[in-house]
Amino acid sequence: MIKTQLTPPISVKARENYSSLDGLRAYAAVGIVLMHIQANLMIKPSDNILTGNVIPWFTNFTLLFMIISAFSMCCGYYERVKSGAITPAKFYVKRYHRTWPFFAMMVMISFAMDPSWSTFCQSFADLTMCFNLLPNPNIEVIGVGWFLGTVFTFYMLFPFFTFLLDNKKRGWMVLLLSLVFCYIAIVYFGTPDFVVKSIDKVNIIYSAPFFIAGGMIYLYRQGIKSWVEKHWIIALASCLVLTILRFVVDIKGLFILPDLIVFAAWLIYAIGSKDIVLNNRVAKYLSGISMEIYLCHMMFFRVASMLHLDKFIHNNDVLYLATCIMTLIGAICFSHVIKYYVFKRIENKIRQ
Repeated sequence: MIKTQLTPPISVKARENYSSLDGLRAYAAVGIVLMHIQANLMIKPSDNILTGNVIPWFTNFTLLFMIISAFSMCCGYYERVKSGAITPAKFYVKRYHRTWPFFAMMVMISFAMDPSWSTFCQSFADLTMCFNLLPNPNIEVIGVGWFLGTVFTFYMLFPFFTFLLDNKKRGWMVLLLSLVFCYIAIVYFGTPDFVVKSIDKVNIIYSAPFFIAGGMIYLYRQGIKSWVEKHWIIALASCLVLTILRFVVDIKGLFILPDLIVFAAWLIYAIGSKDIVLNNRVAKYLSGISMEIYLCHMMFFRVASMLHLDKFIHNNDVLYLATCIMTLIGAICFSHVIKYYVFKRIENKIRQ
């Protein structure tokens, strides 16, 4: 009886009321593609504020994904986990079903292209989705997959996460403690005396404040939505000002706080916004395959690189733009076909 009352309204509400999150996911995915292409291109575009400061910062859009993931997970599962309306088995099956198939396919493609003992071990670790439990998970097979490893660690801890955010008062205390722990992990435990690799966003302790911030925003979602709907201009202006300050103010020594504040602000704005830039058909479509684009885009960047466009395009900026367009088109088409045709047919045959 409880399951019937709780499950449908939560999922429907998340889809209907927070559609502007699609825009954040879509732009974050595209931004990460732009950043990776610029970082890996042998011939760099001209040096300016955009290419020197803004696009390199897009690497932190993975942190934005973390905040959005936590908020979305809470929309779908927070109440159900707390009430026991969903079993652990169903919860984790849904998480594997959402993230594993496409990632597994990419891992197997990577292994087939370079079979060796090293790639076998790394591929096996990838396929478990638990590779971030390794002491030094420096995995090169689908290198961008580190994000899924971090997010899946969050999935593993989600029941504990709901306990930590049982109420707003406890949530604020947990957020503060997570920031302190993150700082200590970076400046003390992230030294050669303790680890062989510095602590960064691959580590769940580093990423925890972003997940917790997404959960805290969920707890205040109704008031946030109401306020942003009435004062959307102020909310948007605040997001823009905070984003600009992120680049013009000296943020050394503030560790993760600037990005945490900026990304939390954009999530808050998106919750109550009906902005056509965030809420449109293109954004919705790209959001639906954002994870797939993220996972496969480097494969299509390598394809674009093998075409040696530099022999035909002699302007560095145009070369960068052309490479981005080709990579995005390839990644989008591939993701669409695999997710909406290949996997759908496989699922239908399994159900039959």
